[in-house]
Amino acid sequence: MSVITIERKVLEKNDEIARQNRALFADHGVYVINMVSSPGAGKTSILERTLERLRTTLRIAVIEGDVQTDLDARRVAKYNVPAVQIVTRGGCHLEANLIRDALGNLDLKECDLLVIENVGNLVCPSNYDLGEAVKVVVASTTEGDDKPLKYPAMFRNASVLIINKIDLLPYLQSDVAVLRENALKINPSLTVFETSCTTGAGMDAWCNWLTENSRQKTAS
Repeated sequence: MSVITIERKVLEKNDEIARQNRALFADHGVYVINMVSSPGAGKTSILERTLERLRTTLRIAVIEGDVQTDLDARRVAKYNVPAVQIVTRGGCHLEANLIRDALGNLDLKECDLLVIENVGNLVCPSNYDLGEAVKVVVASTTEGDDKPLKYPAMFRNASVLIINKIDLLPYLQSDVAVLRENALKINPSLTVFETSCTTGAGMDAWCNWLTENSRQKTAS
C-alpha cells in the first residue's frame, strides 16, 4: 500500500512540473514531440533523416536521453542544431524535472520544434508526461507485429506511430498490416507513418506532418 502511495506522489510531482514545462513551451510557441521506442527501433536515424529535410525550414532543437552515453547527441550535433544530452545513469526514462533542467541550455525564443528522444524503453516512458504536445512511438518491423499487444500503454498514450525499417519486410515474418491493425485496435486515433531510413520511404509524409503541426503551433 505504501508503495502505491509513493508512486502516486512521484507521478503527481512529475505531472505538476510537466504542466509548467507545457506552459513554458506555449509561451514561446514551441511544438514539442517526445519520441519513444524500444532500443534499436531507429529513433535516432529517423531524427537524423528529419533534420536533413527540415533544418533549413524549421528552427529545431533536440534533447537526447540515454542511459549511459552521449553517442546520440554527437550524431545529432553534426546537423548544427542545438542539442542537450541527458544521461540517466541507469534510469529507464526521462522525467519532467530533467527536461526542465535541460531547458536551461536552450534558447526557446530561437526554436520552432523541440524533439525529445527518450530512453529506449516501451514501459516506463508511457507513464511520464514531460510537457510535450505529442508522444511519437516508433515500432520497428524487426520487433514483430505483436508489439502493440505486449505494450498497450505506450500505444494508448501516443498520438503518432512510426512503423520503421519497412525495407526489411521481404526478409522478415512480420506483417506490417497486422502491426498497424493491432496498434489501431488499442488507439484508433493514432496517425500512422511507414518509414525506411535506408531508402527514405515515408520520410516526406512524416516531415510534412511535422512541419504542418509545428507551424500551426507557432502561429497560435
